[in-house]
Amino acid sequence: MPSSVETAPPRPAPASLAGVTAAELEAADRAARHWSFTPGTDPTADPQVAMVARLMLETFNPYKPAVIDWPVLDEAARARLIALPIWDIAVQTEGRARLRILSFARTIQDKLLREAFELMAFEEGRHKEVLSHLVQAYGIQLEPEPLYVEPKDPEWGFLVTGFSECIDSFFAFGLFALARRSGFFPPELVETFEPVIQEEGRHILFFVNWLAWYKRRQPLWRRPWLFLKILGVWSYLIRERIGLAKDVSAGEKENANFTVEGASAVGEDIDTAALMALCLSENDRRLSGYDPRLRPPSTVPFLVRLALPILRWQARRSR
Repeated sequence: MPSSVETAPPRPAPASLAGVTAAELEAADRAARHWSFTPGTDPTADPQVAMVARLMLETFNPYKPAVIDWPVLDEAARARLIALPIWDIAVQTEGRARLRILSFARTIQDKLLREAFELMAFEEGRHKEVLSHLVQAYGIQLEPEPLYVEPKDPEWGFLVTGFSECIDSFFAFGLFALARRSGFFPPELVETFEPVIQEEGRHILFFVNWLAWYKRRQPLWRRPWLFLKILGVWSYLIRERIGLAKDVSAGEKENANFTVEGASAVGEDIDTAALMALCLSENDRRLSGYDPRLRPPSTVPFLVRLALPILRWQARRSR
């Protein structure tokens, strides 16, 4: 029987969360952005597994959502925040992601790798906690949350979550930079979310490199099936995002996400080509501090680079 989120216990917060000083938080924030792998005595014969797992475990940032000092917003800034059509889908996405990751983690035999997955699930749950505190602090009304149910196929569920994050994080990097430079939100509020945005960068780097290793270790008979499953995930995600775009245009708040109509939402007049170029540069910047032996996400950046000359030509024609 599928179980709800309440029956899947979250990973306990690490002991380092207790009594963390401002200096320790600052050092952890730096460590979360700059990391190189040093082989050690990990209980695994595969150095690729050790590198992927250590990426997550050694770059953990122990910020505490429960004690975030949310800045006071004037009425105009608060109205802009409330008007963003993202809050319901953002909270629900994090809730589903946490449960899907935990579900897949139970299938992993390697202890170090399973610990990395459990930490990733903990961080997704923490993102949901950040959002929950934010909506409470600023009086944002949410729809009742659905009952989160474990996927019948844990592998499918985790692949959906991983590829979803690769898509959404790429665009979120650019939109977050746009929000910062436009002054759409107070700098204090933008900086409050900075660790969450960087954490998503770690997650997609972990996912892409885990998947490369996971493909290689599959027996020959199963590789075509995994390939077809990945194609199915991409097909599902494309259909889902087309549906989201239609729902946003129809004004349905519960089906919006931050990547749809994002530039106009954060208050800056920017053409699509410029926004895509910003997403590319931010993606490169946020992932540049990690070990160069790690493979960066490539599908979405490749497609955007392919489309960029056409987008720039269209932008010049419309001027």
